[in-house]
Amino acid sequence: MKILIINGPNLNLLGVREKSIYGSESFNVFFEQLKKEFPEIEFTYYQSNIEGEIVNKLHEFGFKSDGIIINAGAYTHTSVAIRDAIAGIRTTVVEVHISNTLTREDFRHKSMIGPVCRGCIMGFGLQSYVLAVKSFLT
Repeated sequence: MKILIINGPNLNLLGVREKSIYGSESFNVFFEQLKKEFPEIEFTYYQSNIEGEIVNKLHEFGFKSDGIIINAGAYTHTSVAIRDAIAGIRTTVVEVHISNTLTREDFRHKSMIGPVCRGCIMGFGLQSYVLAVKSFLT
């Protein structure tokens, strides 16, 4: 099984930024643990702060992967382009968020991408990604 994980803007700063919201672990450290927990899965990880690069990656993997997990960061709430890219590919996409966006600022309560994803997992810290992986195994 091949799964792509995409992280959007500012998620390259995990472990450094707003630790009370996002925790103190970097995504790279977590990603190594994830690969050990699921050795049967071939993971690819991609992070970009640029909307168009995320769209390109969705197009690249959207017809050859078994699943895509996306944390689009702030683009979750604003990007019609990422929404359209997800709607246009064949691969199933699961939306994840480290924090529970529904308990945060009002502008974070609406997801542009959620309606075109299989589901959304939020509020479980980095374990949100683990739950998303498990959703592809059931």
